[in-house]
Amino acid sequence: MQPHWHHGLLMRELVDRPRIELFLRALGQAAREPGHVYLTGGATAVLFGWRTSTVDIDLKLVPDQDSVLRAIPALKESLHINVELAAPSDFIPVRSSWQDHSPFIVQEGRLSVHHFDLCAQALAKIERGHVQDLADVRAMLERGLVDGPALRDYFRAIQPDLYKYPSIDPATFARAVAMFAVGDP
Repeated sequence: MQPHWHHGLLMRELVDRPRIELFLRALGQAAREPGHVYLTGGATAVLFGWRTSTVDIDLKLVPDQDSVLRAIPALKESLHINVELAAPSDFIPVRSSWQDHSPFIVQEGRLSVHHFDLCAQALAKIERGHVQDLADVRAMLERGLVDGPALRDYFRAIQPDLYKYPSIDPATFARAVAMFAVGDP
């Protein structure tokens, strides 16, 4: 299927589980050295199963690898998908141990694929506050992937570093986190 144009923008297809898996396999083949791919956002939602598709694959590479980065534009074209280099750490402070709390998904070639720290993902979504983001946080809570006390603790841990993200209003962010931790001690 060919991508189409809508109001001057290239519209790509929605990304489902098979497309994510194809993309990850191809990234693994492109890797020339060991590394990690951390999926976030819609890709996490699709792989955990509370959404059937997403508009793009958001990811973080550690370390950045030229061979992998160079493969992404061709993969976007051949799979008709959108890919963004984006992670919670671009929007909120994250704990220094985030990699240790990033669930393993699969090994593809030299790349270990993980979900970016789920508490960090949930907090970034809470901070953004979009309807889909908040629905994702509720789905994460319902599935036991995160819980209110863990979100509260994570928020307290990153609160001293919020000044590094001037677009965040700490009081508003704290109230939003508290709304998701209602009913928890």
